[in-house]
Amino acid sequence: MNSQPAVRRMSECFIKPPLPSNDTNPICYLSPWDLLMLSSHYIQKGLLFLKPSPHNHPLFIDSLLNRLKRSLSLTLLHFYPLAGRLVTTRHPSYSIFVDCQHGDGARFIYATLDMTVSDIVSPVHVPPVVQSFFDLNKAVNHDGHTLPLLSVQVTELIDGVFIGCTMNHCLGDGTSYWRFFNAWSEIFRALEADNNDGDIIPISRPPIHNRWFPEGCGPLINLPFKHHDEFISRFESPVLRERIFHFTAESVAKLKSKANRDSNTHKISSFQSLSALVWRCITRARSHPRDQRTRCKMAANHRSRIEPPLPEEYFGNVYYPVVTETTSGELLEHDLGWAASKLHMAVASHDAKAVSEFVNNWLESPMVIQPGRLFDPWCVLMGSSPRFDKYGSEFGMGKAVGVRSGYASKFDGKVTSYPGREGGGSIDLEICLPPELMTALESDDEFMNSVS
Repeated sequence: MNSQPAVRRMSECFIKPPLPSNDTNPICYLSPWDLLMLSSHYIQKGLLFLKPSPHNHPLFIDSLLNRLKRSLSLTLLHFYPLAGRLVTTRHPSYSIFVDCQHGDGARFIYATLDMTVSDIVSPVHVPPVVQSFFDLNKAVNHDGHTLPLLSVQVTELIDGVFIGCTMNHCLGDGTSYWRFFNAWSEIFRALEADNNDGDIIPISRPPIHNRWFPEGCGPLINLPFKHHDEFISRFESPVLRERIFHFTAESVAKLKSKANRDSNTHKISSFQSLSALVWRCITRARSHPRDQRTRCKMAANHRSRIEPPLPEEYFGNVYYPVVTETTSGELLEHDLGWAASKLHMAVASHDAKAVSEFVNNWLESPMVIQPGRLFDPWCVLMGSSPRFDKYGSEFGMGKAVGVRSGYASKFDGKVTSYPGREGGGSIDLEICLPPELMTALESDDEFMNSVS
């Protein structure tokens, strides 16, 4: 059996903003939400594009790389912390912040792979080579002291291009990540349209870098540590199989209708209904004892929950999962509406008071998330969001044909949600399970009857 071709790195450089921004602060302080992420992996997401026809034009990739570098430099003018580096001070207290002025900039890598777009998107399961489309595999966010806070890898396929970004999770959550990606695309298209050679190109929704801190806290938070070995651990993913499951808008609407009808309400959302289906079916595939506790965690954006609310343009971390728990027996003995109703109630009760209590508890006893202990074989985590504008980012090659993620933060029961390419309320779920559990899920009638 022949092994797959390997990704070959052809060149590497660092990209900086063309000039200091008028809004640039020399230091970007980190909030409690940001510091929680120090031991977690970087965010790794990217888009796969088809090359314009004829795709073998010798000047195409050189031109694309130059335009990507130029537009990335201009984008970093708005997102300047991404060009910085992490710094720790130990006197008088142990504190971590971003030095926005003395970093090397964002790493930019050009790589090649002798495979086609079809080789990536056609297999039932995501090919392992996709993990090689991203830089900084296995890096944790604290490594941003010596590694770049942002790394872009452009991988040229035979008939396509993959643009993968690896961003330090201490600097931003998924909302922030896709704001950056969308802004980069906006500036790329502005350069294409106007042939603009200036050093400043405005964007429609500039990021807000003033970090949020609870009253009486910050901006430099004292951590109760003497050395990073006290709070940094290295989580390595087990052997997993990954698959993208597609749910049409019609299928999602049917799930929502069934969940609300079963629970005699109209308040359950589409995503809560889909999450309930996934939770039930993965739990059934695991064949746990009836009394085994199982949890469903749903990543929640807290910008609208904080009082006063933060704008969506806030660049940083403002998310934490909402947790619902029950026994395997209860989950499977009840219907979809029962599970969806529990998820809905958990989300509805996660209000400003709950967020404030979480932050205050953290301030009393600061901690750093340890992924290896946070996730267990009885948990399902619904990460990312189908609301992010992932297919709105274009770089002169039309609409992306797919979204893929890297090695980062993969574990048994991790589910990453994307909007479906056709839009209209369709959803793609990237599910990670051990091979034998993936086979069981793929044989589950309740689940597969909703998959397109």
